[in-house]
Amino acid sequence: MPYIHCLKGFFGVGFPLGALAAATTFFSYGIAQAQSKTGELIFLDSEVGEQLLFDSQARRDYIPLSLEFVTQDNLAYCGVATLVMILNALELEAPEAPNHTIPGLVSYRFFTQENVFENEKTHEVIKPEVVAKQGMTLEELEGLFASYPVEVQTFHGDEVSLQQFRQLAVQNLQQPGNFIVVNYLRRSLEQKGGGHISPVAAYHEQSDRFLILDVARYRYSPVWVEAEALWEAMKTVDSVSGKTRGFILIDVRSLKGAAKADRPLNQ
Repeated sequence: MPYIHCLKGFFGVGFPLGALAAATTFFSYGIAQAQSKTGELIFLDSEVGEQLLFDSQARRDYIPLSLEFVTQDNLAYCGVATLVMILNALELEAPEAPNHTIPGLVSYRFFTQENVFENEKTHEVIKPEVVAKQGMTLEELEGLFASYPVEVQTFHGDEVSLQQFRQLAVQNLQQPGNFIVVNYLRRSLEQKGGGHISPVAAYHEQSDRFLILDVARYRYSPVWVEAEALWEAMKTVDSVSGKTRGFILIDVRSLKGAAKADRPLNQ
């Protein structure tokens, strides 16, 4: 992405010390601004939002997710768009994309919000026409991911403390080949709308904020959210499931070759 390449060039070999000091002051000023906006959302496309990404030490998911960033096809497809982004970012074997195929000449394979349901196992969890009407719960999203060759761990908001959520999320964001998805209530973040699902792409330690790549891109751009505010938004109750919302960790590694993240005890 331009931000990352620009940063590498910015601090390349032969970078003047005076300019480095100025850059450090510039970043520190941005961080101070972020910390002074306690409780407020900071959009990635703002000056401060960009600086937070530059300074993040937990952003391994940002590039693979941004390369696969899609907008949900309809108002209820936030979970489907998120599913598609992560399956593509994991580079799993995908079906043909009908609109990108010419029979006998060329065929491109990648997940779309249509062909992701060609996997019959997904219909055992929830059918696309049902999702289009009412969206999906955290458990249904877990089931859709589990219908593909990935490892999933689901945590409800009332199962983890703020510290435990932060630790699990940051650990995930510092490693390649795995991702984290959050299910939260928009109103808790003073956004318009109800329950929502999107992937998380980065964490900024000094401001204690997570970067959500909102798949409703026609409505909100990617946004930095304070960890505590996001945790509280995941502790809200989903009226369909009767359970709290939460987050899912997705890993392409086999269960035999990797240990699961420790599941914290209820507190």
